[in-house]
Amino acid sequence: MNSSIPLNRLERQAAGRRVAARVVVYAFLAVWALVVLFPFYWMLLTSLKDYGAYNSEYIPQFITLQPTLENYVEAFTAVPLADYFLNTIIFTVATTALMLVVIVPAAFAFSRLQFRGKQLLFTLFLALMMIPNELVVITNFVTITNLDLRNTFTGLILPSVTSVFYIYLLKENFEQIPDELYYAAKVDGTSDLKYMLKVMVPICRPTIVTVTILKMIECWNSYVWPRLITDKKAYYLVSNGIQEIRENGFGRENIPAMMAAVVVISVPLIVLFLIFRRKIMEGVARGGMKG
Repeated sequence: MNSSIPLNRLERQAAGRRVAARVVVYAFLAVWALVVLFPFYWMLLTSLKDYGAYNSEYIPQFITLQPTLENYVEAFTAVPLADYFLNTIIFTVATTALMLVVIVPAAFAFSRLQFRGKQLLFTLFLALMMIPNELVVITNFVTITNLDLRNTFTGLILPSVTSVFYIYLLKENFEQIPDELYYAAKVDGTSDLKYMLKVMVPICRPTIVTVTILKMIECWNSYVWPRLITDKKAYYLVSNGIQEIRENGFGRENIPAMMAAVVVISVPLIVLFLIFRRKIMEGVARGGMKG
């Protein structure tokens, strides 16, 4: 006896609707992927076009039959881009490390320690997120200028060593760890610092990795603050270098060389994301769950 039961009409219609819905979803995702990836393709294509050929195009060309690497050479010779890379690495690593030193204990304090006025203080802390960035930039600029820290790495780094959002994200993640672990550790005589480093940080490692990667990307892409606080090339970041390359076009904007610099600058971020993409997704998911 045949054990397989033929599908009736309603089952076939339901299966057809599921297939059609899946086709529509995948088609939409494919179109959306093209929309998202097109700027990257255009950036790479422009970086491979000759400077004269690019400026002579009246209608943008979506392919090039004569690719060249001269723009990449120009990007590193027109300005000291390698030095700007080094400055950006120093700025990114130092800022991220100092931020972790600040936000991890702060998130631990708000999630585990009990002290008078904690909820009010945390509410006021979150209210800082409502302040427009423009006001913060102006305040930071005045403060750094008054401290005579312009054109210094300290002036670049200091305003970015904390983040209310990252503290909130870590706090929510820390609160998912059962209180019984904390009370048991206290009974064993474990200090708060040791408990934070030995228990909470390892358990919440995906979220901490996510925060670290996001902060590094934020620092790497910084533009407004470095342009505002530095006017000496010794402290320029890659964002300053891109603008300098753009203006180094013999009276016209050198867009191909600038795109070449952007491609080179984007590679470390892309590699970083590809390596830690699962940790980032896991950290965001854990930070969004409660209980």
